Amino acid sequence: MLARLKSSVPLALVIGVLAFLWCEFALNFTFHWVTNGDLGNGLDLPSNFHLVVPAAFISWGFIFAAGADTAAFVKVTVASVVGGVAGLAAMLFSSAIAPLPDFWGIALAVAVFAIILVLMSALGDWHYVPATFGAFASVFFWWTATGLDTWAPDGGGVGNSVQALADPLTAGAGAFGGVISTPLEMVFVNVTVSLLCGCLLGLASLKLTGLISPAAPAEEPQRQETTSA
Repeated sequence: MLARLKSSVPLALVIGVLAFLWCEFALNFTFHWVTNGDLGNGLDLPSNFHLVVPAAFISWGFIFAAGADTAAFVKVTVASVVGGVAGLAAMLFSSAIAPLPDFWGIALAVAVFAIILVLMSALGDWHYVPATFGAFASVFFWWTATGLDTWAPDGGGVGNSVQALADPLTAGAGAFGGVISTPLEMVFVNVTVSLLCGCLLGLASLKLTGLISPAAPAEEPQRQETTSA
């Protein structure tokens, strides 16, 4: 157990440092750097384009589940895009057939695209279903968290400005009374970009760990003894 713990230290340290850097960058990007104005509490209102911190950890984890190598990086990168596109299509599809307050349209869209994503595994090993499902779910999660645009009336932006939040008539009119209201197209972009960032973090963690891990001792070649007849 001690030997296993010791061998895990380089990877753990690299992941810890990269996780810190990702959170620091993504949260500052979303709430300080690329924003729609000062909220008056030390934070800014996120713009329609923002980074989704947990999405990156999802794709990052799938790289290790897929084999923790360059091939896994490629598979999860493709899965992030495919799952993101499926999420975008499902958002459009569900909103078109049954808007608020009927949830059956969302349920049907999820069922249809879940079937499609699984059947796509017949196309070859490049289609990694678990990571595709993770990306698909990430898009749906962020769509729910930011107002279910098109399914819910004005779910993608009413009140999503500093002026609207300051006006007693429109304060809290963002996504279900919240602050971050996002059009569904930007939900797709934000989550997919964040998933791809996670893929890069996964690749970086593998490469950096290889650089700092102690080299295994080389085995001495066995000497073959010869016998004379």
